[in-house]
Amino acid sequence: MRKFIQVIASALCLTALPTDAGAFTALASFYGGGREHLNARTANGERFQPLGMTAAHRGLKFGTRILVSYQGKSVVVRINDRGPNIRTGRSLDLSRGAAARLGIIRKGVAPVTVAILD
Repeated sequence: MRKFIQVIASALCLTALPTDAGAFTALASFYGGGREHLNARTANGERFQPLGMTAAHRGLKFGTRILVSYQGKSVVVRINDRGPNIRTGRSLDLSRGAAARLGIIRKGVAPVTVAILD
């Protein structure tokens, strides 16, 4: 049963792509701040900045700026990495800095609203 739920979550995650209006809901988490990210590079080759306003998404182009909103708070982040892993059921990984501004650090994973700016 657990495997079945993981497969369904992965399939739902794939549908978290922009609509015609450019907005979608995503299950977001955060990454960065640990030793494994010291001097790490993102998928587009730049140095990862845990406190920066960046995010990872599997389908959006590098450099795309998005507005991420959660419980009345919003941040603008730039896509510079690929992820999260499809098996997690999430479709957006925020840098630690962006997640802190939104207030999802303690939650770990949260549903957010995403609007594509450019």
